[in-house]
Amino acid sequence: MLDRKFIIQNLELVRENCTRRGVSAEIDKIVSMDAERLETLRQAEDLNRQANEVSKQIPKAADKEARQALIEQGRLLREQKDAAQKKHDELDTEIAVIQCDIPNMTHPDVPTGGEDDAKELSFGKTPKPHFDFKPIDHVDLGEKHDLFDFEAGARVTGAGFYFLKNEAVRLDLALQQFAISLLSDRGFTPVTTPDMALTHILQGIGFNPRGPETQIYSIENTELNLVGTAEITLGGMLAGQTIDLDKLPLKLCGLSHCFRTEAGAAGRASKGLYRVHQFTKVEMFAFTTPQQSDATHAMMRDLECEIFDALEVPYRVIDTASGDLGGPAYRKFDLEAWMPGRGDGGEWGEVTSTSNCTDYQARRLNVRYKQPDKKGTEFVHTLNGTAVATGRAMIAIMENHQCSDGTINVPKALQPWVGKAKIG
Repeated sequence: MLDRKFIIQNLELVRENCTRRGVSAEIDKIVSMDAERLETLRQAEDLNRQANEVSKQIPKAADKEARQALIEQGRLLREQKDAAQKKHDELDTEIAVIQCDIPNMTHPDVPTGGEDDAKELSFGKTPKPHFDFKPIDHVDLGEKHDLFDFEAGARVTGAGFYFLKNEAVRLDLALQQFAISLLSDRGFTPVTTPDMALTHILQGIGFNPRGPETQIYSIENTELNLVGTAEITLGGMLAGQTIDLDKLPLKLCGLSHCFRTEAGAAGRASKGLYRVHQFTKVEMFAFTTPQQSDATHAMMRDLECEIFDALEVPYRVIDTASGDLGGPAYRKFDLEAWMPGRGDGGEWGEVTSTSNCTDYQARRLNVRYKQPDKKGTEFVHTLNGTAVATGRAMIAIMENHQCSDGTINVPKALQPWVGKAKIG
């Protein structure tokens, strides 16, 4: 969340940012409520001071009657103090709820608007393929080579689940191995994370696991939820912790299953592996100082590009528009791969995103860093980025590397793990 003092001191700036993001929040209410909160705090402190003064007078009372009167006076003052403190705490909680509805500030270079207003920044090294035949989509390719079983997935778990089979299993594992190996060589610590997290951790990252619009699966009668991304568990690893400055930037790459309800998702563009309820992902995450976060963000974007260049997949990099950033992100870059089987002649489809969340998540999770020669602590900045979401990466590989005879070329970078150069 944004710092409360920053909101109050920069009311117009925050209001303008909410408008740019398309978010409605009771910003003005924070000002009046915080003024009331400060007044109740002053009252509580004053009443506590008076009660302490009365308490000191009790041993000096002239007689039993005077002592009882002082005891009663002290009791009333402490009751009033407790009532003022309770009111203060209630206001503090109400303000925090409103704070959580206010999105992060927005990088000045971010385009204003919604999904269609994203700015195209660059393209990958691999050009779009030019087929001398009509390409088919990954669902038909999978059926041809017995790679997926969506019907069995629906029978066992419901629509939106699936079985991977044969070379699809090896391709899925190859993508995981390739991404983790590359990132490990670049200074990221590989981590396998839990597939569940507590509600307050999800809320700290910026997810609402229990609301009507949630994309999160919650475990009934518990505070546990299935994670939609390892961003949740990686960020939660250091909740409530203070990091020494010399440990930053701290770079992690997490391997996890991801679970999403995908409420409201439908249509041809979502079929097959593109929008499913469970998939595997390698996620980059970093804790940095404020001075390191922009450079770390650029580095994560460049790593995503390096990965998809190595997979020989055409893609474009976009600067996500303000209304499509989500609450925590200050700026977000997406990689959209060319998917020849999507739509009527091929379409771009998102395969990765990387976000700089500045101190928005760290303030909720209370993750700080300490400088050796400076008193106190400061909030870290947190960043996340998809290295590989294996399902969507497989779509892009299969559809771009298909051949006229229906076979699929395996990118050279994955061949050591897949064990062959061609599927089918």
